[in-house]
Amino acid sequence: MSTKHLKTVEQRLLWLSHWMIHNANHIRPKADGIKIGGHQASSASMVSIMAALYFSALRPEDRVAVKPHASPVFHAMQYLMGNQTLEKLKDFRAFGGAQSYPSRTKDVDDVDFSTGSVGLGIAITSFASMIQDYVTVKGWRPGVQEGRMIALAGDAELDEGNVYECLQEGWKHNLRNCWWIIDYNRQSLDGIVREGLWQRLEKIFEAFGWDIVRVKYGALQRKAFKEPGGKKLREWIDNCPNQDYSALTFQGGAVWRERLMNDLGDQGDVTALIDARSDAELAALMENLGGNCVESMADAFASVDSDRPTCFLAYTIKGWGTPIAGHKDNHGGLMTTAQLAQWQQHMGVPEGEEWEPFATVEDVEAFRDYLASVPFFAKGPRRYNDARLAVPSIDLGEERETSTQAAFGKILGELAKGDAPLVDRIVTTSPDVTGTTSLGPWVNRRKLFAREALEDVFRAQKIPSTAKWDFAPEGQHIELGSAEMNLFLLLASAGLSHSLFGKRLIPIGTVYDPFVARGLDALNYACYQDARFMIVGTPSGITLAPEGGAHQSIGSPLIGMSQDGLAAFEPAFSDELAVIMEWAFDYLQRDGEGSPDERTWLRDEVGGSVYLRLSTNPIEQAARREDHAFRQGTIDGAYWMREPGPNCEIVLAYQGVVAPEVIKAAGMIGEGRRDIAVLSVTSADRLNAGWTAAQRARSRGNPAAVSHIERLLGDVPRHAKLITAIDGHPATLAWLGSVQGHQTVPLGVEHFGQTGTIGDLYRHFGIDAHSIVEKVNGLTAGKKIHGL
Repeated sequence: MSTKHLKTVEQRLLWLSHWMIHNANHIRPKADGIKIGGHQASSASMVSIMAALYFSALRPEDRVAVKPHASPVFHAMQYLMGNQTLEKLKDFRAFGGAQSYPSRTKDVDDVDFSTGSVGLGIAITSFASMIQDYVTVKGWRPGVQEGRMIALAGDAELDEGNVYECLQEGWKHNLRNCWWIIDYNRQSLDGIVREGLWQRLEKIFEAFGWDIVRVKYGALQRKAFKEPGGKKLREWIDNCPNQDYSALTFQGGAVWRERLMNDLGDQGDVTALIDARSDAELAALMENLGGNCVESMADAFASVDSDRPTCFLAYTIKGWGTPIAGHKDNHGGLMTTAQLAQWQQHMGVPEGEEWEPFATVEDVEAFRDYLASVPFFAKGPRRYNDARLAVPSIDLGEERETSTQAAFGKILGELAKGDAPLVDRIVTTSPDVTGTTSLGPWVNRRKLFAREALEDVFRAQKIPSTAKWDFAPEGQHIELGSAEMNLFLLLASAGLSHSLFGKRLIPIGTVYDPFVARGLDALNYACYQDARFMIVGTPSGITLAPEGGAHQSIGSPLIGMSQDGLAAFEPAFSDELAVIMEWAFDYLQRDGEGSPDERTWLRDEVGGSVYLRLSTNPIEQAARREDHAFRQGTIDGAYWMREPGPNCEIVLAYQGVVAPEVIKAAGMIGEGRRDIAVLSVTSADRLNAGWTAAQRARSRGNPAAVSHIERLLGDVPRHAKLITAIDGHPATLAWLGSVQGHQTVPLGVEHFGQTGTIGDLYRHFGIDAHSIVEKVNGLTAGKKIHGL
């Protein structure tokens, strides 16, 4: 390790990252007239840590989640290494430029994990380590060196509750090969953190089996501590309140001297230690905390030689090395033009060479040779891929009555019996609801995953139980505690396995549908990374009648519609579910270009994740359907269960488990109205996406662009009324009337549910057959329907 070259890297990253932010805010023309931002101070506190990590400690197999506010340092580093373009740096935080926070999907410079929503980037590294263990123990990566999953975290990120949920889950699974490096600058967005936080953090990490490496003092400080009076200086530093240390840092060397002389002066050796340094040298000494010393950080990383999870508590100065260092307002603050000009002179960067990667470097050739030898970058981009897996056909057979949740369990149970390569790559997971979401048959056959085998004691002692819970390296289910954030972070990690570790997994997670919302931030985070997984929300809606309002989901269909990167389905019948799952197993693996399919105007070649909203209510099944129109309509989002006639007066459109009520209502309405049509919607999400995409295409000069829902409703007479029904928020289907201009009456659930029978609640919320007929009688013209 060359300390000289590391120091050069540190200074180059410090300048380039801050110039990038300055350019965005003070030089580049502002179209909107608003502050661009960029977090100069938060970047500065990470510079030494990142220089030491990337240029001395990392290997190509390691993966890093970068602190969101250190994005400029990351981009500057990649620019220095030739992996980022000058144009994108100049367009930092502009359209098409380097992103505000590292992004796997928007940036070009080898981002391992997207970050941005604080706390999530920390936790995903733990789950990525679990997935690395999973694919390694399976023997799928012979001869491949295991990497470390590393999070660079701000100390304020540790306020996020998901971090501690993750720590507990990691302890359960004997986490290893995971580093969390905490930028302990003791400043957050709104001020200075409380005294003694470091003690609480260390106790928490120790309780969950982590090693702690405290990096508090830099090389200058450690050297000074060996001088006469150094012990007293160290005691002063240890006892100085965070607010005082920050304020003194901002005020500079003369104020440092005054304060230290007031507190420690006239003690002979201490006074001599202080007087031996100029104001600038004294400031450099006092601000030389461990996290701002590239040599100390490199030594700390090199000191770890085990695979135990390790937390590095790196003390830093927020804004280190800049004129705004230490100021309590510097989180969102920026250097002024005058400050930057003065700082540029201090940094020795000639005017006109601000973007030059090797400006200020004395021996450019030697430095280039050094950069070329850095192991982490030696093999170029580190993203893998894996071949797509053939999807086995799914045939459920015929059942007179079943629920979609039961059908889901049966599909996985039947797949578990086979030997298709895709089935061997399925990994299921659930937050303590494995049995109650019908994963039992799958787990009984495919076992739970653990690095070391653990026998089911109940089974070994022949105690009757439906659950055969054997833990084994060959297991294909990862059991989680009841923390939905952990569920989605594990799905994100497993859904990136093909890219991170070169082996494709087919992750399937189950969760009670109302609690999709509890993990919503992590779900959005997973989709933003373009992770590929299937999430099954079940049971759902007020149909889960006895459980009451706290367990009855209302808005989850709208979550499915609004979440980018997630195709949402809500089938009513088991044959629909079988078609959707077979399609989904292929969709999860697609990675094509974004050109829309001109039949549906959906970007299906791109692929994505899939959300299935299911129910435990067993309903009578439709007669077996195998025709192409049914299968394609189910995938595209809707098909006619009963086509409209030329004199159609009423169209009943439904999604999900309310199908029997709608079908019953159609029979009743048909006694007095003509050509009643029934539209079975399997995915309001895909219908809506295709419709809006087709409209965009037409507005751009393609009059032939027609979406699936436009074709379905195109032959319905304009005077016909649409009645929509769903066990969920009525807005899910209310928009259907806008497609061709039909007056629409949306039915659904807008308020919290309560306990009762399904019939009680359907009547209460007006989604039973009689309520549907009542709406037809009261809100449409025509013959009244009797017999209510």
